[in-house]
Amino acid sequence: MKKIGLFYATKAERTSWVAEKIQKEFGEDKIEVVAIEQAWQNDFAAYDCFIVGASTWFDGELPTYWDELLPELRTMELKGKKVAIFGLGDQIRYPENFADGIGLLAEVFEGDGATLVGFTSSEGYTFERSRALRGNQWCGLVIDLDNQSEQAKKKIKEWCEQVKKEFA
Repeated sequence: MKKIGLFYATKAERTSWVAEKIQKEFGEDKIEVVAIEQAWQNDFAAYDCFIVGASTWFDGELPTYWDELLPELRTMELKGKKVAIFGLGDQIRYPENFADGIGLLAEVFEGDGATLVGFTSSEGYTFERSRALRGNQWCGLVIDLDNQSEQAKKKIKEWCEQVKKEFA
């Protein structure tokens, strides 16, 4: 089986909540958690597949811990590696840049040659713009715990089943 790394901010409460659900769906022995706050380029080299997660801050920005790692990430060669991205956003308070963090991460990993997997439908969301959109699909899993928390567990479960197949 391919070695899977789950990269996210372990100190970010909501992102951690989603990541813990993802880890449970995959099976805790099938996926390794890497705290993005301490991650380096060689941490990514150790895995065949990545699941990466981040919330979107302020006006469509990545959290500081990801932002600080971006220059290093942009120098990686990830051809042949698969990346699934999850992220959080608030479609009511930030409709003009909803879940942009997912799109920002997708741009970096695609630029490094990785293959994105885990695309999901944008149906059921209300927003103006998002860098996470590719046509009518998100380039990952979008969770809005502020406005659609009742849907989160189901979306996570379905996404994990999809990503498992795409990682195979």
